[in-house]
Amino acid sequence: MQSKVGEIYEGKVTGMTAFGAFVKLSNGETGMVHISEVAPVFVRDIKDHLTEGQDVKVKVIGINEANKISLSIKQTMPASPDGEQKRKKFQNGGQRSPGRPAPDRQPRQPQNSSAGMSFEDMMAKFKAESDEKMSALKRSGGEQRNSRRGK
Repeated sequence: MQSKVGEIYEGKVTGMTAFGAFVKLSNGETGMVHISEVAPVFVRDIKDHLTEGQDVKVKVIGINEANKISLSIKQTMPASPDGEQKRKKFQNGGQRSPGRPAPDRQPRQPQNSSAGMSFEDMMAKFKAESDEKMSALKRSGGEQRNSRRGK
C-alpha cells in the first residue's frame, strides 16, 4: 500500500541522524522525520526526544518526485488552546516533577524607570544619554579605531 499525504501511520524509528530520524511505517515504506517536525519545541539533539526502535505515530506531510516520504511527529499531537501546556507535557512525559509547584507566569516589568514619564521626557533622556556616550567615544579616539572606511 502506498502512503498518502495527510494520512497518519504507526511506525518504528529505524535510524537517526543529526538532522532527523528514519521511520519504517506500518505499510512497509520508510520515511524521514526532519528534526523540526519531531516536537513542538526547539530540538537541539534528536536523541533527547527519540530512540531507535521506538514506536511513533507519524503524519505524511510530503512525497517528492523520487518517492521520498517526509513525515511529522509533532503534527500528530493534539492541538491545545495553550501551547505552553502541550510543550510541558511533551518535555516531561506529562508529569510535573514532584515537589515543584507550577511556575507563576507574570508579565515582565520594564527595567527602566520611565513609567510616568511623557514621551518627550523619555526622548530627551535618551538623547542626553546618547550624547554622553558619543562624546566619551570621541574623547577616547574610538571613532577612528572602529571606522570601516579607509583613511
